[in-house]
Amino acid sequence: MHPHTIKVACSNCNLRELCMPMQLDQQALERIDEVVATRKSVKRGATLFRSGEKFTSLYAIRTGFFKTLVATDDGREQVTGFQMAGEIIGLDGIVNDKHSCDAVALEDAEVCVMPFDRLEELSREVNALQNHVHKIMSREIVREHGVMLLLGSMRAEERVAAFLLNLVKRLHARGFSRSELVLRMTREEIGSYLGLKLETVSRTFSKFVEEGIVEVKQRHLRIVDADALQRIVNPQVCH
Repeated sequence: MHPHTIKVACSNCNLRELCMPMQLDQQALERIDEVVATRKSVKRGATLFRSGEKFTSLYAIRTGFFKTLVATDDGREQVTGFQMAGEIIGLDGIVNDKHSCDAVALEDAEVCVMPFDRLEELSREVNALQNHVHKIMSREIVREHGVMLLLGSMRAEERVAAFLLNLVKRLHARGFSRSELVLRMTREEIGSYLGLKLETVSRTFSKFVEEGIVEVKQRHLRIVDADALQRIVNPQVCH
């Protein structure tokens, strides 16, 4: 991959509040602008980084969607997450100085490159940035705990409902609709992430459509009854 690289400034980015701490003053933002020097374009299907590659940077997704995946011993691919604009990827590389998964663009995407050694150096000087880096790492741990719960104790319907609710919540935080979304991933990729077979995912979507909970037209999905999805995930909650 030979990504297109251009100069980028965090200080005038409309996603700043999603991937940078809000309490930074102008001087600190200008310091970060020096660290986040470049932006990469990644074509759909291209890999941003691969498992085993040397870890050098974190990446803030500016536009587009990614999936992270690992290869199982028998050669199958296991999707470990889906990441969207305003989220940070590459954290997997910190522990061993090399990446432990692949990050693949699900559509044409653009990322801001944050060299980790320079980010660490600056975060020692700017407390708000250091706290933010810690929060990003903590959020990833919480996310992994959520995935373990999803895979360990939920039925197929609960897994798909929780996945849709989480996806639309994250998209809504970025200014998108609270009820309509375009699924950038395939049913097969959703199944890989949720630990379900393709047929089970398709059957669950069909069931939700029949019950009037969602409307589906190819990759376009509209949540008609969010409360019903919530009740599937947490039947004890009465609305």
